Amino acid sequence: MQRAAVGAASQTKFLLDESQLPRRWYNIRPDMPTAPQPVLHPGTGRPIGPDDLAPLFPMELIAQEVSEEPEIAIPEEVLEIYSLWRPTPLYRAHRLEQAIGTRSAIFYKYEGVSPPGSHKPNTAVAQAHYNKQEGRTRLSTETGAGQWGSALAFACKLIGLECKVYMVRISYDQKPNRRSMIQAWGAEIVPSPSPETAAGRAILAEDPDTPGSLGIAISEAVEDAAGRADTAYSLGSVLNHVLLHQTVIGQEALAQMEAAGAFPDVVIGCVGGGSNFAGLAFPFLREKIAGRDIDVLACEPAACPTLTRGPFAYDFGDTSKLTPLVAMHTLGHDFVPAPIHAGGLRYHGVAPLISQLVRDGLIRAEAYVQSDVFESAVLFAGTEGILPAPEAAHAIHGALGAAKAADEAGVQRTILFNLSGHGHFDMTAYDTYLEGKLEDVALDEDEIERALRAIEGLPTPV
Repeated sequence: MQRAAVGAASQTKFLLDESQLPRRWYNIRPDMPTAPQPVLHPGTGRPIGPDDLAPLFPMELIAQEVSEEPEIAIPEEVLEIYSLWRPTPLYRAHRLEQAIGTRSAIFYKYEGVSPPGSHKPNTAVAQAHYNKQEGRTRLSTETGAGQWGSALAFACKLIGLECKVYMVRISYDQKPNRRSMIQAWGAEIVPSPSPETAAGRAILAEDPDTPGSLGIAISEAVEDAAGRADTAYSLGSVLNHVLLHQTVIGQEALAQMEAAGAFPDVVIGCVGGGSNFAGLAFPFLREKIAGRDIDVLACEPAACPTLTRGPFAYDFGDTSKLTPLVAMHTLGHDFVPAPIHAGGLRYHGVAPLISQLVRDGLIRAEAYVQSDVFESAVLFAGTEGILPAPEAAHAIHGALGAAKAADEAGVQRTILFNLSGHGHFDMTAYDTYLEGKLEDVALDEDEIERALRAIEGLPTPV
């Protein structure tokens, strides 16, 4: 037993067999100490029902959105496709620990091994499956950095659906290779805002040079889906069913940490809408809710500090107010974040489930400027060998901060973070950083006050 413990302590990779792939998604809703606020109809202000969502989503996903079942079985077709890359590896970051001289143990769950290179296909495959089952032949969606757009294009290609992607303009311009990847899987992609929708045309008329935002791109994708009977809308983050599908990450990590003979004191993920964070954190939050002492940290950009500086309020999920009203931490639906390189974290809101758990004190949040994040990313790449996506680098920076805090306190902690994607399509961002041209953006209070005026008069959460 002692030799096994010593071996686990020196081991780098902790792998699971395909037979150990989770066969059920974990639903955190029944375990939450405070029930989420109801989703409201944008026209009436009353709680929405399944019929209100049916034009956009298949009924199975609507059922998962409101389910109180603690677990939901994963369909066999989805499991079969998952097995192309799942279970994903857990790594002990020995070289990173040595480089910073910490006494703490740092682990990371690596989702960049999927074909599209991120955690996103965990829900893309599931959503494509359910839409195909219910007779939809085409999906529309938005994407920020392109990770979600490429994941849905991949899933639609394998399952046999058409796909239309509205990509936030600044990311469309910054990441041409991500666009090519989406097109290689057969999807159609346009920069957002685009002249193809009424929402896009209205934004362009007001500001022809806008960098775009996820809120604008969501408006376009929702309008696209609502206008065609063959099309459903597919969202890569925020909604309950999306977070549910990602919990395969944390369930695998629980088993892998056990194989490592350890359990995390700190669980960390980057947050934009919240899907990769929830995927790792929710299964560990189940343990925290049951009484285990775990520090759960959400890391976000200072340019879009939704959890750290946005109020908990009812707001629209998109700029053109086409979506239902949800209670979440928000910076206001017409907020357009600065064009930072972590495009997947440029969203004005955060998943309602995560927002409620922050409100209840089960999750805490920190915000970082991008030069600090890239410094941590380069350190990680130089020690662990993996070039992280700018989004995932926020989690790395959070992990380094947690290790430093533990060392300063004279304690040894076990730290686990989610490395949710690789940075192979983000070389322009790295070039900018390495050339010393990366600009830090911290949102000023006047802009927050201006943006939050958009939610004045909306219902107030209980």
